[in-house]
Amino acid sequence: MSPVSLAIVGAGDRGTGYARWALAHPEQARIVAVADPVADRARPLAEASGARVFADWRELVAAGRIADAVVLATQDGEHAEPAVALAGLGYHLLVEKPLAPTEAECEAIVAAVERAGVIFAVCHVLRYAPYTDAVRSVLASGRIGEVVSVQHLEPVGFWHQAHSYVRGNWRRSDQAAFMLLAKSSHDLDWLQYVVGRRIRRVSSFGGLQHFRPERRPAGAAARCLDCPVEPDCPYSAKRLYFDRLHAGRHEWPLSVVTPVFTEEALTEALRHGPYGRCVYDCDNDVVDHQVVAMEFDGGASGTFTMTAFNTGGHRRTRIFGTHGELACDGVSVHVEDFRTGTATTVPVHAGGDATAGGGHAGGDERLMAAFVRAVATGDRGLIRSGPAESLASHRAVFAAERARLTDQVVTVG
Repeated sequence: MSPVSLAIVGAGDRGTGYARWALAHPEQARIVAVADPVADRARPLAEASGARVFADWRELVAAGRIADAVVLATQDGEHAEPAVALAGLGYHLLVEKPLAPTEAECEAIVAAVERAGVIFAVCHVLRYAPYTDAVRSVLASGRIGEVVSVQHLEPVGFWHQAHSYVRGNWRRSDQAAFMLLAKSSHDLDWLQYVVGRRIRRVSSFGGLQHFRPERRPAGAAARCLDCPVEPDCPYSAKRLYFDRLHAGRHEWPLSVVTPVFTEEALTEALRHGPYGRCVYDCDNDVVDHQVVAMEFDGGASGTFTMTAFNTGGHRRTRIFGTHGELACDGVSVHVEDFRTGTATTVPVHAGGDATAGGGHAGGDERLMAAFVRAVATGDRGLIRSGPAESLASHRAVFAAERARLTDQVVTVG
């Protein structure tokens, strides 16, 4: 088969990450177009692939259909309009999560792709991770019986919260999306996938507990480079970024702060850019902790916890069944069998850590491989995160946020 031709719309960190897979697999995919309003972001991909450069998605649409598929990795609030337009031209679509910051826009995207009949996948990369296959295999085997309840933790990480959700692009719900949608739409989607049932009812609690002006230490400056208390602050931008620079870790999240990996460039970025600000002196409003209680179709229950206050790492999950229980830490799956009294551990070969820079423990690579193969063969069964499934999990996320804001139990629409 000929390689699938791709257009990359949005050449930021996520778009570039997916594009790297295509560059590493030229026998399967080739990049023919890159659209981004920031020329310095589009240029490296264009030079590496020989692709045409477009100023934005509208310019790409005006050129007609020049590729088989589009990887749409613009900012959260800039998905709906290009997705609808590109689907209308017949492009197969891989869209970064979340689909859109409003339920109506999510529905509009799904309606457009179903109307056009194109292959469509959402970047719910956790569905494609090797540890997900290991968990589902255990559940399908019947070793723990019928699933009755689930506990799931997303340990965002203190430094990741500070980078992305206090100083970074996802710090404000009016500029990106609320935290549960921006960060944890992965998780509610994953829970539906592994349990095999949709979420029916939700309640939720949480808020912005710590990263607030009144929590600012006495004497703290507006920027870490000028701050006398910075050495004792766990959220020090100097420590977070300079340690990575000196260790040669020229990747996310450092790549978001500066494209030039020198002390001078990083100092300039922290002196004048958003990533050098004191975490207690930002304009952030998204929550730093949240709990969702849920009921699945059929009666199983679950809890999901998202919190900033940990060291990060893989998600951690416990699933309780009528015949046993399962615990997964992203590295292995541990199974206790009530009937035999035996315990077994299934190792997981992830091929990367749980961060975006680590490819979400193999999920990014396997998502791209599945999507490209689906486009090449027309086999929609390769897509684990299609329109109906993704819309259902997004609706659960919107319902959970309504529950948090209204202090109610909300039925998923």
